Amino acid sequence: MDMTTVGDPRVLDTLQHEVAVFARRAEQTRLGGVGQVRNSMDRAAYLLLNRLDTEGPMGVKALAASMGIDSSTVTRQVAPLVDTGLVKRTSHPEDGRAVVLQLSPRGLSRLEEVRSSRRQLMAELTHDWTPEERETFCALLTRFNTALSARQAAAQVLPSDASAESPQSS
Repeated sequence: MDMTTVGDPRVLDTLQHEVAVFARRAEQTRLGGVGQVRNSMDRAAYLLLNRLDTEGPMGVKALAASMGIDSSTVTRQVAPLVDTGLVKRTSHPEDGRAVVLQLSPRGLSRLEEVRSSRRQLMAELTHDWTPEERETFCALLTRFNTALSARQAAAQVLPSDASAESPQSS
């Protein structure tokens, strides 16, 4: 079945346009929050710290796999977090030769500052939404992100059709 013909094409056109606008605005503002914490942590750092907080200490390969990126990217992105004391490198408890990345107390404190600031921004942006509208938006955005992740994972496993993934089709 051709997925591009499912549903009203005008809705799909509006959806792809609004996603593009959202991506541009999110990148411009970095959805960094409000106050002094605004724009104070880049997206990669936030996602890495958040993952270490929610999933606990892990090795570079496990962290990369859980985020859907390659190990070299994680290594490059985590280096400044280690240098600034937000992440600690420790020995694996079962295999002392292996390195485990762990959120430091300073990292957790910094992450909480940024989360609080971003939470405040989300509250401001959705101040006139009902709680049900916020929950629905969260559920749909989560579902959308999950579909994007699944598509990316499938593309990494299977060779993609070069014409379908060309820059002209984006």
